[in-house]
Amino acid sequence: MPILPSQIKDYFKTTKQNQKGIIILFILIFIAQIIYYFLDTNISKSISSDEKLWLSHQVELNNQIKQTPAYTYTIYPFNPNFITEYKGYKLGMKKEEIDRLLNFRKQNKFVNSASDFQKVTHISDSLLKTIAPYFKFPDWVKNKANSYKDYPENNYTKFETKKLIRIDINKATAEDLMKIYGIGESISQRILSYKETLGSFVSMQQMEEIWGLSPEVIAKLNECFYISDVRIVKKVNVNQASIKELSQFPYFKNGVARNIVSYRSMNGDFKNIEDLTNVRQFPIEKIKIIALYLEF
Repeated sequence: MPILPSQIKDYFKTTKQNQKGIIILFILIFIAQIIYYFLDTNISKSISSDEKLWLSHQVELNNQIKQTPAYTYTIYPFNPNFITEYKGYKLGMKKEEIDRLLNFRKQNKFVNSASDFQKVTHISDSLLKTIAPYFKFPDWVKNKANSYKDYPENNYTKFETKKLIRIDINKATAEDLMKIYGIGESISQRILSYKETLGSFVSMQQMEEIWGLSPEVIAKLNECFYISDVRIVKKVNVNQASIKELSQFPYFKNGVARNIVSYRSMNGDFKNIEDLTNVRQFPIEKIKIIALYLEF
């Protein structure tokens, strides 16, 4: 049934009390809108100020970063025959270039010039020009004059150690040691210093304890040197030595000397080397070598 105009008017009829309520409601809505507007403006201004402050710090930080010198890898003189994967990477070599050198070295071959190095690794001329001035070959290398400037033709030659009369390594001088390929002045002094600390070597296996010696160099040392007599070794009396005296023995570092004295005070004197295996942290893997330095 259709709605008559007279009926429509009935829907909009309100009392005076309702009209006042509606007016008050509109006023409250208006006031709320004004309050929201001013609050929103203040918040925007606050955020804007923070952003400006942050941006100023960011600009300052960027300027400092630009002024900070970039990290550069310092290259020191080195023998290119003993480049590791990490060293090669830092020099700018590619993985396949490093692999070629490592495979070449596995054949017990050595490069004796910058041109040899390039032929083996296939590095670019630009990279060779950068790193070749830092190549340091032993003094006895015949073609020492070869450099990255002239690249003379040179076949790969397997290095042959100069023939030496085998001598006792305890009598070897720095010059004797430096005749071995891969041993320079610093490593030869390191070997001699370790010998002085021990008193003397008792086994060529002790070469493996010296930092900086590659397996190839150790093999050459075993070919050219030997131990003649272990009876001349100055021995340490393990039952009488103090903690200080025991700690001066290279194999009794890291608290082993203190543990030996502690065990000795509680259990009595050691009768043989096997008794020492009961001492906490005792380097059992080197017991055969250690036994030659001790007396009971």
